[in-house]
Amino acid sequence: MTDAQAEPTLSTNLVYQGKILSLRVDTVQLRNGNQSTREIVEHTECVCVVPLDAANNVVMVRQYRKPVEESLLEIPAGGVEPGETSQEAAIREIQEEIGYTADTLSHLSSFWMTPGFCTEMMHAYLATDLRPSSLQQDEDEDIQVVKVPLENIPGMVRRGEIKDAKSISALSLALYLPGRS
Repeated sequence: MTDAQAEPTLSTNLVYQGKILSLRVDTVQLRNGNQSTREIVEHTECVCVVPLDAANNVVMVRQYRKPVEESLLEIPAGGVEPGETSQEAAIREIQEEIGYTADTLSHLSSFWMTPGFCTEMMHAYLATDLRPSSLQQDEDEDIQVVKVPLENIPGMVRRGEIKDAKSISALSLALYLPGRS
């Protein structure tokens, strides 16, 4: 099925290619016959994980985010490496970031992060039946592990204590799963 509002690409210009993203400018044909440009950030698929321990705590991370010049409270997340499935990436990320693995991993949803300009697809998971299992953290990460009672999450989001979109989305999905309150 084709999208009736599709914008056929007439030309593409790769402006920047970096370690984790690329920037291209596409010239597109609009339905009205006009041409326009679209600035598009190309980004690999990513995962985010809501790790829920036996005491109903979400095991989160606090880390400094240079683009917003702020330390943010987030759920573990990261990129899907070449040759890796999103499930494998989810397990690897919680091992690297919080020092746990999960015996049960449930897919919550997949969603575009910022579809107005970026190709990043985020796969969200719920990780339960946690047990210690760590991998070495990435060299460029300085992460503090923080356990937050699941029941505190909605208030923390409302108060702006959690303001990362992927975390809010995945935590909201985890909160409203059947059998969870």
